[in-house]
Amino acid sequence: MSYKFTSDQLEIQALAREFTAKEVTPRGRDMDRDGWCQELYEKYIETGLQATPIPEEYGGAGLSDVECAIITHELAKGDAGFAMAMEISWVATDMIRRHATEEQKRKYLTGLAEGKLCSFCLTEPEAGSDAASMRTRAKKTENGYILNGSKAWITNSGIADYYVIMAKTDPDKGAKGISAFIVEKGTPGLIVNAEEDKMGMRSSDTHGLSFDDMEIPKDALLGEEGMGFVYAMEGLDGGRISCTAISTGLAEHAYQIARDYSLGRVAFGKPICKHQAVAFKLADMAMYTEAMKLMLYDAAELKSTGARCSLQAAEAKLFASTHATQICLDAIQILGGNGYSKEYNVERLLRDNKLMEIGEGTNEVQRIVISGAILK
Repeated sequence: MSYKFTSDQLEIQALAREFTAKEVTPRGRDMDRDGWCQELYEKYIETGLQATPIPEEYGGAGLSDVECAIITHELAKGDAGFAMAMEISWVATDMIRRHATEEQKRKYLTGLAEGKLCSFCLTEPEAGSDAASMRTRAKKTENGYILNGSKAWITNSGIADYYVIMAKTDPDKGAKGISAFIVEKGTPGLIVNAEEDKMGMRSSDTHGLSFDDMEIPKDALLGEEGMGFVYAMEGLDGGRISCTAISTGLAEHAYQIARDYSLGRVAFGKPICKHQAVAFKLADMAMYTEAMKLMLYDAAELKSTGARCSLQAAEAKLFASTHATQICLDAIQILGGNGYSKEYNVERLLRDNKLMEIGEGTNEVQRIVISGAILK
């Protein structure tokens, strides 16, 4: 790959890679069965990596989207669900960093730098890709707001300390009537529903949320009223880059398993990698993973400049998620019957990556974004 990391970025990559190999990868299969591992997260906090994007004045490292992409990429090689939990917290963190008041930043960014987790609450049972049709309402009162409604498929919702929640303050204005709020766990009226029994990404914590006359103060408002949808779409640019990082890590993991297996498995008198049918699959895997990495870090660097990167993020996510699924399928095919077994992990990688074609905007939505940009 021709993308050149700085010496500091290489150090972060080495730290994230070492942590993943030592702590994340050995737990992958267990977390797929048992779900979120708090012990692993506590070990992760000890590395300080959770504070990467938070400005130094609030206790963070003050680093950029490139460093965040590096960490997410490396974590995903060990377990995509754990990487997803970290990136979702960063999506919400980025919204706070960009739009919160100084008082909010001192409170919430400091807490996040210390290891608290955040949840990004946009999707609803009947408002997925069409997020502007959300039904959650925030009714303004003399002292603040009262929220009623529900959210669905919310990552970190059962373990979060802070929730960034999108709700309509002016239903008649559609997307322009959506505002964002920061809510702390334990707030009366905030109800965490049953955990989702998911196909993949089973190590990440996912629930629905309900808001039952949830009273929040005026200073829970993030930024300006009516700007919540804009903030969320900005956040999704970063989320789509993180999804690219996760798919890239998953693809590299699947490729490595398939390559190693093909070197040792003998059929018809020679290692199966010497058969063209297998060798060509491996060639495609190597080619696509290299392309994923280039698109990933190109988009991450663009975002780090402060420029909008909606097109580049959508292109990268679409490309990486689509080809990562095919790489996982090809890895299963190379392993044959063993690829269908949980023992060899590639079936888990396939299940995990499928979410990358759905979450943070489906691949169909990415094509809408891309076509809209290139035909503008």
